[in-house]
Amino acid sequence: MFKSLLALAVALGVQFGAQAEVVEVAGVKYETVNDVGGQKLQLNGAGIRYKAVFKVYTAGLYTATKATTADAVINGAGAKRIHIVALRDINGNDLGKLFTKGIEENSTREEFAKSINGVLKISELFAAKKELRKGEEFSVDWVPNTGAIVTVNGVQQGAPIKEYEFYAALLRIWLGKAPADFMLKDALLGQKAR
Repeated sequence: MFKSLLALAVALGVQFGAQAEVVEVAGVKYETVNDVGGQKLQLNGAGIRYKAVFKVYTAGLYTATKATTADAVINGAGAKRIHIVALRDINGNDLGKLFTKGIEENSTREEFAKSINGVLKISELFAAKKELRKGEEFSVDWVPNTGAIVTVNGVQQGAPIKEYEFYAALLRIWLGKAPADFMLKDALLGQKAR
């Protein structure tokens, strides 16, 4: 009887201990499946943003269907998520300026003009935060019929940004013709190892 109970306990322990698969990048764990706006998304890719030889942050991209090109991600239907985890302290003003610069470098004048509302909001958000400390995280989710939702350390920041043009421009920071880091772009598109 004892052996039967022990076998049952072990079996239940294994069942309850089962977790979603994760991908680890520089010690940061990204679940392979995530729920955004009630839609199950898969981890399209994850990688590290380097500046010179320094690791700055990790990024994970979640999409409804696997995509290997920037156009497929940006033009793909459904919810999306870009998730960033700081690997070092990052000044909030600098982060806001980098977002603006990255969007400007990867957008036409018309695209930038259509995304300016969101660009200003995200720049203000990080300027007000002052600093994204090592280990802190933020996500920008696109939820159809709702907009872009920015969360910092799991807390939503302000109202959703309604314009998809902003979200597309934001994704081009990492996936555009002049990405923040070409190796990270490849990793987010699932084209190379982390």
